[in-house]
Amino acid sequence: MLDLTTPPRSATLSAFVAQPVPRPAEQERAQALARMLDVVDYGILLVADDSSVLFANQVARAEMNDDHPLQLLGRQLRARCPRDVVGLHTALSGAWHRGVQALLKLGAAADHAVHIAVVPLSHVGEPAAAIVFGKRRVCEDLSSDSYARQHGLTLAEARVLRHLCAGERPQDIADMLGVKLSTVRTQIGSIRGKTGSRDIGAIVQYVARLPPLPCVTRRAAWAAAG
Repeated sequence: MLDLTTPPRSATLSAFVAQPVPRPAEQERAQALARMLDVVDYGILLVADDSSVLFANQVARAEMNDDHPLQLLGRQLRARCPRDVVGLHTALSGAWHRGVQALLKLGAAADHAVHIAVVPLSHVGEPAAAIVFGKRRVCEDLSSDSYARQHGLTLAEARVLRHLCAGERPQDIADMLGVKLSTVRTQIGSIRGKTGSRDIGAIVQYVARLPPLPCVTRRAAWAAAG
């Protein structure tokens, strides 16, 4: 796997923090910024105006697998699908040279499509852009599970809540779990009672707004992979 954990241009990243400092401190700040971005559970790329990737956080590196619409060839960022090439280039060019933000949907297959935000970073001292990957799920499982623990839900109730947050209907949940619809409805009632909410839809919306939590086991696997 391409190692982009330590940015090749520490001065570029430390420009986010801004004031000139001696080189050791500058490198330390750049490394601290890289570690902070690895905690964020969204894929983030920093792309120079020659399409080279200066930095990719752990989520981005993990997500850019065979079914992701973006890929790295060496350090060069490329669209995997030919139909996305022009749109990606136009968005990046607009960010680099005109300071224009863009929101793109990439990917030929609907189930592998990814939304990305392209954001200009003119203040880093050279043309650059950040690419932020969109969420593939409305509610993250870890956020849902954390919410369930916070409100004392049982494992069965937490599992039902996770399915509700994925947009599944009670009957579908019952079929998937191999239980009666009445059982699922009872669990939904218990979820409402324990969380103090009358509306299960309001609970789902609340969970969707929670900050995504980084997956500790996934991060450990990345570290082990080197």
